[in-house]
Amino acid sequence: MKRVTGWGAGAALVMALAVAGQPALAVDDYDSVHPSGGAMVADALLARPLLAAATVGGTAVFLVSLPFSALGGNVEAAAETLIKTPAEATFRRCLGCKVSRRADEL
Repeated sequence: MKRVTGWGAGAALVMALAVAGQPALAVDDYDSVHPSGGAMVADALLARPLLAAATVGGTAVFLVSLPFSALGGNVEAAAETLIKTPAEATFRRCLGCKVSRRADEL
C-alpha cells in the first residue's frame, strides 16, 4: 500500500474540510422568524423583564450623562445606545425572536 504524503495529504485534508463545512451553509433563518414555544416562554419570563430593567437603567444613565453628552455633542448617539436599542429589543421584537423587528417586518 502506498502512503500519501506532501501535496496529496494536504489536498485530501482541504477537500475533507471543504465537504464537512457544507451542511453549516445550508442552515436557514426559520428559527428567527418562527420561534419555538420554549423560546417564547424563555423570552417572556427571562429576557423581557431583564431587557425592561436594562431600558430603565439605560435611561437613568442617559439622564445622568446628559450634560456631558450635550457638551460633547453626542446626545443622539448616547440616546440610541442607552435607551433606543434596549427599548426596541424589549417592546418591538416578536416574542421569542432574536432580531429587533416585528414579526410582520421579517
